[in-house]
Amino acid sequence: MHVKRVPLGTTDLTVPNVALGLMRIADLDDDAIRALVRTARDAGIDFMDHADIYGNELHGSERRFAEALALTPSQREEYTIQSKAGIRRENGVAWFDFSYDHIVGTVEAALETLRTDYLDVLLLHRPDALVEPDEVARAFDHLEESGKVRHFGVSNHTPGQIELLRRSVRQPIVANQVQLSITHAPIIAQGLAANMQGVEQSHTLDGGGLVDYCRLHDITLQAWSPFQAGFFTGVFLGSPEYPELNAVIDRLAAKYDVPPIAIAVAWITRHPAGIQVVLGTTKSERVADAALGSNIPLTRSEWYELVAAAGYRVP
Repeated sequence: MHVKRVPLGTTDLTVPNVALGLMRIADLDDDAIRALVRTARDAGIDFMDHADIYGNELHGSERRFAEALALTPSQREEYTIQSKAGIRRENGVAWFDFSYDHIVGTVEAALETLRTDYLDVLLLHRPDALVEPDEVARAFDHLEESGKVRHFGVSNHTPGQIELLRRSVRQPIVANQVQLSITHAPIIAQGLAANMQGVEQSHTLDGGGLVDYCRLHDITLQAWSPFQAGFFTGVFLGSPEYPELNAVIDRLAAKYDVPPIAIAVAWITRHPAGIQVVLGTTKSERVADAALGSNIPLTRSEWYELVAAAGYRVP
């Protein structure tokens, strides 16, 4: 079974709606990394999600990926490789840097580490409050003109932050990677409760209408932490804190003859925005099970039942 493919923003690429996130592979041996990627490929997942800060050291996970797979140039062409830049850490303090030097330097280090001549997609990782859009534009122009990056996007950005970049950046913003799961879905749930006085869910946390904005501007949403209950508070699947939700998930899993994790994926992929689910697991069997949710035809009533069971208000 191969996962469904969707357009990536305004590019000519079609990509799997389930991607393999490689944040946690730094401590795996070569055989385990190859098995993980092979399982993904067997399911039709050829989209690899990296970032410079993933791993025990800078570019650590990118290095392990390159060492384990040792891709030839022709094999490299079989993958869509995405990485990110912008988060820096020093003396235990995290900060953000969208300067020309940091963006370009990060990409050049990633290319060397990944043993490739180009990234298919570069994302700006988290918003930099000190961003100078003209400087970002200069970095993007250099990276595109030199052939080092083919497409550009952002991560965890609000509509306003994207608009600020778009005022200077001439390349299309093709993706925005944000946290999204059934239980962590303010970007979707807010729209259900718009203009409802006294309902916390009605308050926007993303600058207003992020999902609608991305659909209007052909920006692919990518969902990270698709099984997290909250902001790194543990998974909701099988959690005693979500008995009603897991009862619904288990019933739907039985109906569609898939593991529960596939229903958690299906809730995201069922959305007409064509959202990519970014898996962060290091277990091959979970990749295979999650991929089964790529194209499950959840009905509208089933999709909304999951929203309600997760604790959101469906007026």
